Amino acid sequence: MNATPKFTPYWWEAAPPEPQPVLDVDASSDVVIVGAGYAGLSAALVLARAGRSVQVFDAGDPGIGASTRSGGIASGNLYPSITSLIKKYGPTRATEMYAEGVAARADLRKFIEDEGVDCMFSLSGRFTGASRPEHYDSLARDADLLNENFDLGASVVTRENQKDEMGTDLYHGGIIRPDIGGLHPAMLLKGILEKTIAAGAKVLAQTRVEGIRREGETFEVLTTRGHVRARQVLVCTNGYTDGGIPWLRRRLVPVASQILVTDEISPNMMETLMPKRRMAGETRIMSNYYRPTPDGKRILMGGRIYDKNEPDQPLPYDHLYNRLTTLFPEIDGVGVSHVWWGYVAFPLEKVPQLVERDGVLYATGFSGSGVVWARWFGQKAGYRMLGDAAGASAFADRVFTAIPFYEGRPWFLPAVQAWYGMRDRLGV
Repeated sequence: MNATPKFTPYWWEAAPPEPQPVLDVDASSDVVIVGAGYAGLSAALVLARAGRSVQVFDAGDPGIGASTRSGGIASGNLYPSITSLIKKYGPTRATEMYAEGVAARADLRKFIEDEGVDCMFSLSGRFTGASRPEHYDSLARDADLLNENFDLGASVVTRENQKDEMGTDLYHGGIIRPDIGGLHPAMLLKGILEKTIAAGAKVLAQTRVEGIRREGETFEVLTTRGHVRARQVLVCTNGYTDGGIPWLRRRLVPVASQILVTDEISPNMMETLMPKRRMAGETRIMSNYYRPTPDGKRILMGGRIYDKNEPDQPLPYDHLYNRLTTLFPEIDGVGVSHVWWGYVAFPLEKVPQLVERDGVLYATGFSGSGVVWARWFGQKAGYRMLGDAAGASAFADRVFTAIPFYEGRPWFLPAVQAWYGMRDRLGV
């Protein structure tokens, strides 16, 4: 391995974060949005094109959080399986939730095409490997349910045939989802940002929101560069929610997701390891996700970690490299060019939330699948603020439960992740 990979996202090579011009804070606007990632900018785009005056505030530069730090897998995945959702919510509600994921994926692709956003999108399909023999049976049942309800063309692959999809012996077969693809997340962010600014929204970087106060029918938003009076407020901070939004902070668990990218791999080896250039994942609880880079020359691998460091400080990554070489032994000795991490956010129910509380709207809780869900729920929030029926969602206005004995610091994560790891090892 390289002794000194870059500890910044690989995606920033082609689309580095762009510092925004220092703009004056307007004393009033129709809408204030907190967070300038996929969700906040997508809401701002809808609202600005409808003629609303919009100010978007971000504590850093636009998209510098999860939006440009992800693996770029456009799954619109829900953390619980469709079988689990049916058990919890019943078949009607579960079907509505999964149907919205189907619509969200299709809408992202349509947006990219209609708006001419160059983000290297490819409808490559996704392979999910069965980490245990019994997981294969669960995947087969899920494939049947998905095809029966949504006609997705999902199919299972036996262990004997899985090397046609993925060059590894690690799994016990798997499932193929042809409706899932991949993209370049930083280029997508750049495209959305450019469209949003061109529509007339005001994006204010390096401007932290320190509080929101309701005053009758309007809100006072307190920022580090001045106060703003707004008719409507939307919060889209997700895994980067801080003490300025305490109500939301008590309801989201930020989990660090770490990613590495290899040095370039020979075309012959890539053809052996990832012949279909699929997005990929697995059925373990503490699972990893991986994919080829958009140019097909490197492999990206990511997974959840518990961090005790400050944001942007390098963390050890041997566990990721070891997992990658367990999956693909041929890679052992190939260097690592980039390693980075960022926060995703999980609500207690592990499904996205679009909820209003005391007049403030929140679009959040994307549970590690924000490439699709963040833009979708930002857009939904924008339409909802306009009073448009397009703002309706199967995920809207559910009970958003606070996590007991929790104020924003996930003190319990080491124990939870240790428990999940033990369950993976024992197969329970």
